[in-house]
Amino acid sequence: MSSQPHIDHVVLPWVVRRTRLPLLTLRCPDCRTAKATTKDGRFRVNANGKLLDVWLLVNCVACDRTTKLAVHERIAVRSLGTAGLRAFEANDPALVAQTLLDPLFARRNRLTLDWDGAWRLDTPEGRIVDAAWPVRVEVVFLDPVPVRPGRLIAQGLGISRSETARRIKCEVPLDRRTSTDFHFVLMPGDGQDASDPPDPG
Repeated sequence: MSSQPHIDHVVLPWVVRRTRLPLLTLRCPDCRTAKATTKDGRFRVNANGKLLDVWLLVNCVACDRTTKLAVHERIAVRSLGTAGLRAFEANDPALVAQTLLDPLFARRNRLTLDWDGAWRLDTPEGRIVDAAWPVRVEVVFLDPVPVRPGRLIAQGLGISRSETARRIKCEVPLDRRTSTDFHFVLMPGDGQDASDPPDPG
């Protein structure tokens, strides 16, 4: 009798991460282009007595027109604190990213984010030796990139969408966008023995 522990499946980690800040879908009042960028990331802070207005500055990708997007309006100075105010004044890159990715900021300014070309999927490389079917994949989002699981899985495994639908058991709908961690189980394909080691692609 084998002393090896029983393993139901191989577990693979997949990671979704941004490669840059996404563009904004925001129509330019000058040239009517519908895309804007944060460029290097700048805030503008305006003091009026003990109240502050804070804006994130974005630029049209076509004509470079600058637009101010509200971050805080008529907020008490003490609400930000010394460190918070300094971060805005110093155009802290982490604060720029945090502000842009905040869903409340997007709703306040009536914009959406364009993630095309701004993210990547990291998957393990090479064939897994001495592994057994089925294979469980844990998908972790380091950034709130909205993806359709079916398309992501097909890309990560290098298989067609139809094959994905046949071989995947997933806890979330394959055709509905999500940016929340999820997992799925990959089953053997046609003509593939359940004892054959899987190849993640």
